[in-house]
Amino acid sequence: MFSREISAFRDRLAGGELCLGPAVTFIDPAVTEALCDSADFIWIDTEHTAMNLESVTKHLMAARAGGTAALVRVPSSAIGHVKPILDAGAPGIVVPQVRSAAEVRGVVDACRYPPVGDRGFGPHRPSNYGRAFADFDAYVDDMNRDLFVSVQIEHVEAYRELEAIAAIPGLDSLVIGPVDLSGSMGTLGRLEDDEIVAAMERIIDVGHEAGLSIGMGMGSQYAFGRRWSNRGVDWIQVDCDYSYLISGFERVAAGVRGDD
Repeated sequence: MFSREISAFRDRLAGGELCLGPAVTFIDPAVTEALCDSADFIWIDTEHTAMNLESVTKHLMAARAGGTAALVRVPSSAIGHVKPILDAGAPGIVVPQVRSAAEVRGVVDACRYPPVGDRGFGPHRPSNYGRAFADFDAYVDDMNRDLFVSVQIEHVEAYRELEAIAAIPGLDSLVIGPVDLSGSMGTLGRLEDDEIVAAMERIIDVGHEAGLSIGMGMGSQYAFGRRWSNRGVDWIQVDCDYSYLISGFERVAAGVRGDD
């Protein structure tokens, strides 16, 4: 049901194209609908927002209608956070704040059906409400192949197990969380600190060596994004809906007033 959009996203990454997408934090799915034609993917955030499963499902519908891959950042690796999002039809998942290779193995297992993993079976929307079960084995193979599974390396404990995490079969991407990574290393927000820069570079190199794509989250500092895309980051969550709303209004208002 979602293979077309996420396959196109994968193809663009494989072709070396930088993919950029905004984070969506507002509940209204019209936000996703409006952004689809301008974005390479939509990052639906449930870690730092009040979104519930119904809200996420509506955003997923809007992204699919717009032909754009949707990645849902869940609140944690807990099965109760992961499974409902997958069964709602998320073609990609981002799991924040992982701490160990064992935790990431659990994430991958929760995302892949047997014999690859141990995901429980109940995919209503992803199966087009059961219609895809006409060729059951092909459906399972497609889901195991297509679902984009990524974890955020944003804590020093995960960083210490970086090679083991990157080597886990079934994982598609490592996602750098620069600010939280800097905080866990004792230098919150100091992203130019030599230790943080070296850590981010190592994540890129180790991930690429393992055949994984590298994602990253960032705000509106586009020079920062250019720097790290040039260094090897493949896809970037660039700022979010409310930030664009505010900055867009302030820019136009300043122009009307002649303040620019």
